[in-house]
Amino acid sequence: MYKELFLKYLQFEKRFSINTVKSYNNDLNQFTEFIENSFNVFKPEDSDEKMIRSWIVSLMEKDFSSLSVNRKISTLKTFYKFLLREGYIQINPMDKVVSPKITKKIPLFVEEKQIAILLDDFSFGNDFSSIRNRTIIEMFYNTGIRLSELIGIKNNDVDLYNNTIKVLGKRQKERIIPIHSSFAKSLKQYIEFKNKEFNVFENEFFFITDKGTQLYEKFVYRVVNKYLKIVTTIEKKSPHILRHTFATHMLNHGANLNAIKELLGHASLSATQVYTHNTFEKLKTIYKQAHPRA
Repeated sequence: MYKELFLKYLQFEKRFSINTVKSYNNDLNQFTEFIENSFNVFKPEDSDEKMIRSWIVSLMEKDFSSLSVNRKISTLKTFYKFLLREGYIQINPMDKVVSPKITKKIPLFVEEKQIAILLDDFSFGNDFSSIRNRTIIEMFYNTGIRLSELIGIKNNDVDLYNNTIKVLGKRQKERIIPIHSSFAKSLKQYIEFKNKEFNVFENEFFFITDKGTQLYEKFVYRVVNKYLKIVTTIEKKSPHILRHTFATHMLNHGANLNAIKELLGHASLSATQVYTHNTFEKLKTIYKQAHPRA
């Protein structure tokens, strides 16, 4: 019962995205299953810090990354804080639980020359599907937006007069992203093809499937993965990799970190600073190649 109230609180009061609420729900289900099997306790509100620590240890023994474990711990912290505030529990079992230290990973990204090959030399084709797929790749690379933000773009969010795109980010926060004129031309071409194939009034969403319906996550993943395979061998070939690529390339070309923070829609600068590691790695490579005593 309390879990359902908590999930509604996240969705309607905190205004978290559907995917974020699903993640919280999955974490709580995993924890509930663990305490049921290990301690014969059937409700997470009846657990204590020993049970929570045991769950954390079991996750680490299963080789969950410290980042994943900490995300699950964060779920429990938010859950028990909610229960305490609402008066459903008297003691917060998370008060004595310490999160494992996070091992920071440098974000993967696609090299500039590889992006150039894909967007300048590769032929996507001249039908609607091909033009749309290319525009999806360009949208991620030119704006750094999230997958959910791309899917949610509506026709009236694209302003080719002012060369801007409005997106709805996390916690329903809107932001306006500027685009350059060459990308605006690509968007105009896509709109022309789209209007020839479909009735513009039938669907309010900017990106649509071959059947004229709104895009969905797996569809976009398949598109991005298909084309990134052509130019890169990095392990992950997802929309988020193109977000990393956007930020890294912007930094490499001298963009201000605060400006990138605003473009990405990060709540704090610390989330953006992870990309400086990529820039520093590039500087080290250049130094080793260029300095006579390196």
